[in-house]
Amino acid sequence: MDKTGVAALAVVAAGGLVGLQAPINAGLGRAIGSVPAAAINFIVGLFALLVILGILGQLGNVGDAPREPWYYLVGGLMGALYVFTALVAVETLGAGGITAATVAGQLTASVLIDRAGILGLTERPITWDRLVGIALLVAGVYLVVRE
Repeated sequence: MDKTGVAALAVVAAGGLVGLQAPINAGLGRAIGSVPAAAINFIVGLFALLVILGILGQLGNVGDAPREPWYYLVGGLMGALYVFTALVAVETLGAGGITAATVAGQLTASVLIDRAGILGLTERPITWDRLVGIALLVAGVYLVVRE
């Protein structure tokens, strides 16, 4: 298998873990509260990433982050807002609903980001194919979450 296939399979596997993340966090949230559960999520994640940085020998690179533009440093805030929202909403939408809505939101935002060509990305037009793809995902969200 080539590099692209391996990368795609790795992302599919990681995406499968995202499907587990919201119900796991919700279970912890029922036990200790939603915000503490979200905090534990990030504390454990931070520890795991520090271990990975140590293994890769890149721990020293973390100190260079404050020299970057501020908007490159808000990814963690966005992740925290997502984890908290998913943790609270999973009881209503279920794991499938959270995942479907997440993917629809990610694709919609990504197409708009591509159109604007921001954050160092090459500008890409919004085509009918892309609009149909978004519409199908929105329809999929409706079909997954409706009772």
